[in-house]
Amino acid sequence: MFRKKEFLIILLILITEVLGFSLILPFLPFYAQEFGASEIQIGLLLGVFSFFQFFSAPIMGKLSDRYGRRPLLLASQISTAIGFAVLGGANSLALVFASRMIDGILGSNGTIAMAYLSDISSKEDRSKAFSFIGIAFGLGFMVGPALGGFLSRFGYHVPAFLAAVFSMATVLLTVLFLPETVKRKKKIKLSIPVIIKEALQLKLLTYFWGKEAIKRKLFLFAAFIFSHALWISTFALFGEKQLSLDASGIGFLLAYAGLITVLLRGFLMGRLIDRVSEPDLLKGGVISATAALFLTAFANHYSALFATIGLYAFGSGLIRPLVVGSISRDVGEDEQGAVLGVTDAISSLGQIISPIIGGFLLQHFFPGSAGMVAAVVLALGGCFLFVSSKLVQKQV
Repeated sequence: MFRKKEFLIILLILITEVLGFSLILPFLPFYAQEFGASEIQIGLLLGVFSFFQFFSAPIMGKLSDRYGRRPLLLASQISTAIGFAVLGGANSLALVFASRMIDGILGSNGTIAMAYLSDISSKEDRSKAFSFIGIAFGLGFMVGPALGGFLSRFGYHVPAFLAAVFSMATVLLTVLFLPETVKRKKKIKLSIPVIIKEALQLKLLTYFWGKEAIKRKLFLFAAFIFSHALWISTFALFGEKQLSLDASGIGFLLAYAGLITVLLRGFLMGRLIDRVSEPDLLKGGVISATAALFLTAFANHYSALFATIGLYAFGSGLIRPLVVGSISRDVGEDEQGAVLGVTDAISSLGQIISPIIGGFLLQHFFPGSAGMVAAVVLALGGCFLFVSSKLVQKQV
């Protein structure tokens, strides 16, 4: 299956998509500052893409079931390219916001690409395919921030326009190499209540929250997503305020974190699971990430920040796959898609809310306050899971 031309093209599309987004990640807060944005406005800017994606991703996915993967994938890729081009040519804060809105409204490349991958994969190969996609995302985040940070020295418009070029390259790949996979068109029903209900996954969230073991793991997952998004969204401004880092320095550190994540998930995870139990690994991940977040808040030298980021990348690299894998094992085969839809909804909400809270903390408190809040939230999530699990075991 991995020798299929279509699989390799989807892999390239996803790498290129992540590369394009991660190119702008190190400099976007500084770019907004040039137009007079406050810390809260920067938080809103970082959250606006996820806000529109939260509602558009389910719509684009459903439309691709009805009209085919290719036309919807092309529409999303072109939207992303336009968004980056608008960002590169922006001469006001309003246009910077508009660029992220344009990308968020239709830029559901990842959602449709994953659906395409499901179409061309057998059930037996699907998990392997998705694991390779995880590595592709890691590779994109490893290269993108370093390249974006370096290019920002020549002007913030340079990496933005390069991201637009990468997006247009994916359009060519789709046109030239990806055949349509949807043969039987599905009838769809779209309305505002249906869209909101589907995006929020309220019914399913209530259902799974009623299961005690899953509830504890979902709580930890939500705590992790919130703390991670809070840390990522404030990291650039934290680095500037705490250590006077520019976009290039921020990009290098984010690339370093991406490298650790790729090495951990691509080469070390299997070996660690063979030698250490998954619950113990998850505890180690939570402890490592919590300690790193707390220590980062007080890092006053580049070497100290380098060390804490490495520790955080290791801990967070363990948490997400282990907790999602554990949740997946707690439900039946017929509930896999449903529970993963719930985790996706939690991820989207965290990425909307956290940047706004982070901007508020940076504007009204000291630079490390966001890291400390993130550490407390993650610690509470870990305690809720591990302490309550022990109490349940004692009762049994």
